[in-house]
Amino acid sequence: MTRDMAGLEDYGRYLEDDEDQLDNIPRFHPTFKASHEATHYQFINSERDLTLPLQKHKNVQPIYESPDDEISLKKYLGASVNLISLITENLLCHPFMVLRRQCQVHHNSKKYHIVPLTLVPVIVHLHQRQGVTTLWKGIGSVLLVRGLTLAVEDVISKFTPWPKEVNSKTTLKQFGQHLLLKCISLATIVPFYSASLVETVQSDIASEKPGIFDVFREGASRLVSWSVPQKGRMLPIWALVGPSISLGISKYICQLFIRGISTRIMCRRVTFFEEKRGARTRDFTAQSQVIEVYSTMISLMTTEIIFYPFETILHRIQLQGTRTIIDNLDSGYSVVPILTSYEGVVDCYRQTIATEGVSGLYKGFGAMLLQFAAHVAVIKLGKWIITQISEIMSNKPPPKVAEFYNLDAKNSGGSASMSRSISGISSLSEELS
Repeated sequence: MTRDMAGLEDYGRYLEDDEDQLDNIPRFHPTFKASHEATHYQFINSERDLTLPLQKHKNVQPIYESPDDEISLKKYLGASVNLISLITENLLCHPFMVLRRQCQVHHNSKKYHIVPLTLVPVIVHLHQRQGVTTLWKGIGSVLLVRGLTLAVEDVISKFTPWPKEVNSKTTLKQFGQHLLLKCISLATIVPFYSASLVETVQSDIASEKPGIFDVFREGASRLVSWSVPQKGRMLPIWALVGPSISLGISKYICQLFIRGISTRIMCRRVTFFEEKRGARTRDFTAQSQVIEVYSTMISLMTTEIIFYPFETILHRIQLQGTRTIIDNLDSGYSVVPILTSYEGVVDCYRQTIATEGVSGLYKGFGAMLLQFAAHVAVIKLGKWIITQISEIMSNKPPPKVAEFYNLDAKNSGGSASMSRSISGISSLSEELS
């Protein structure tokens, strides 16, 4: 019995010594050189290596010739996320904007579509009756108006000292000049925006399809009749300029404010997690691009929610007198004409509250929620695809493997050591979520 106990004690000490030796094996030994030179990795084989899922990464050399190449790739991938967000905002979200505007201008509708679920059967009915392209109407005019806005701002900035963009170094005087540039740009495109609004809400089965440049022809005709209505109950352009500038500038200032706050919060949060891990990233530019995408998306969503009732009123007075026939979104099968007699912004607000209630100002709010959901989903999907490409290009182990073995570098005196007590690598999207 004593001999058996002694044997167990010797075996226990043998296991402890063997585990300590395994912990001290330098399985991953990076050699750091100058910033312009490549970093070489040396793997040391052991019996334990045969059980690691990292075996497939052992003999694969990194594709980067220098650390700067990896940083450049991450900057490129960050710019790709920004491009995906831009395409989503201008193209993929257009069908939801069409639904949203049709709900806003339909003052006699029985269904308000404040929640997204009520829009699902309507979308199915529209596709069955008019085809898939029914929700893509007016996309050409929308893009032309946005391009015209950028062109007007560019021309004004070239012939005046007014800055087209603002940043943290912009003075108060320059910011005022920048807002003045925005006001002139908004006033210039009001008639063209109104013409584009008509193309996005009119029914395809009850109206002729407009040409590519019809938005300029209709906008110019409304611009010529600046002080006199062009026909019927259409409001003159001078009555639309004030509300359009007020709404546009208010949304722009609010978006700048919210984007600045959200950017600061996310930057501090990323810095906090990096300091908690004990390592600072070298490619902050790539992170800043991703943070800019998220902050822009947050500011856009918040601004659209805040100013949604004002946008409803503006769209109604812009559409008045155009004799537009829209799809009836109560069912999705019929069409209805838009016949209103508002005298201005205040009168439109009073009539809306009196006949439709406060919720009448939020007609089509569910379409905007669907738009935001689609926007976030596309950004998340694009971010995931780009992250997978980045991991393949950078020869990184899978996240689950890195988390299981706690593979994290800890700088000390120009060398690095691996320890199972260090927490696993986490991505930027996990930190921001």
